[in-house]
Amino acid sequence: MNRRPFVLVDAEARARAIQCIQEAPQGYAVVVSEPTRTLEQNALLWPLLGALSKQVEWYGQKLSPDDWKDLLTASLTKQRSAPAIDGGGFVVFGQRTSNYTKSMMSDLIELINSFGAERGVDFNQR
Repeated sequence: MNRRPFVLVDAEARARAIQCIQEAPQGYAVVVSEPTRTLEQNALLWPLLGALSKQVEWYGQKLSPDDWKDLLTASLTKQRSAPAIDGGGFVVFGQRTSNYTKSMMSDLIELINSFGAERGVDFNQR
């Protein structure tokens, strides 16, 4: 039996999921979760990060959009960090936004907007 994702949009989809569970071999696992981020959320994320990259200096440095994503996701999720093995800074144990749920992605986008607004970022000037 291959992996079979079900989006629980109506009674029929729920019935198909239940049937699949009932037919699954012993030892199979079932996960019910919130949907992951949308394509629209991802499409919005990168222009916002690009605006921060162009308009905000962070502790004397201009950061790339990827750097801003790492910094803001670490702040949002209270990620752990450790000193680098060579003593040259810190390593943040990353979390990929591709695994974010819709609500987590909404929280990240809201954090970016709030952070940018506090620093006068014009998100229309990307």
